Amino acid sequence: MNIEQTVSAAVAGLQLGSTFTLDDLLTAVQQRRHRRLRVVELADLDTSDGICAVWLVTDTDDIVLHARSDSALHRQQFVLHEFAHMILGHCDGDDCTVDEALLPNIPPHTRARLLTRQDLDSETEIAAESLADRLAAGIRGSVFAESAYSEVFG
Repeated sequence: MNIEQTVSAAVAGLQLGSTFTLDDLLTAVQQRRHRRLRVVELADLDTSDGICAVWLVTDTDDIVLHARSDSALHRQQFVLHEFAHMILGHCDGDDCTVDEALLPNIPPHTRARLLTRQDLDSETEIAAESLADRLAAGIRGSVFAESAYSEVFG
């Protein structure tokens, strides 16, 4: 996989241009995935727990749960990294299937993502982080635009 080409193609596929608001990005991801997208901070989750954010998939929604952080930019990166996994199609289909006997009360996509989270050097994680960086740059470019940015990131 050529990560730079993959990320560039993903950005182009969003058809948002070089600058966009968080609202624009949320709308694009929701339309692409044909489902609602919610972002929720978990006050009890701390980055020292080893999990900064997790993407949960339900029958109707994508939900990004993220750890609390005093840094708005840090919180943004947590969330945009999970958005990047969605945009790149990670965990679509059977690619992330994990034996249900291992974690029966956690949806299959979530089980797989939690179990692979420590492999930060994988092409999948590098691509997601690279795309998250590109998304952050696009949002920074429109920082003065009206959006839900402050609602999500403070």
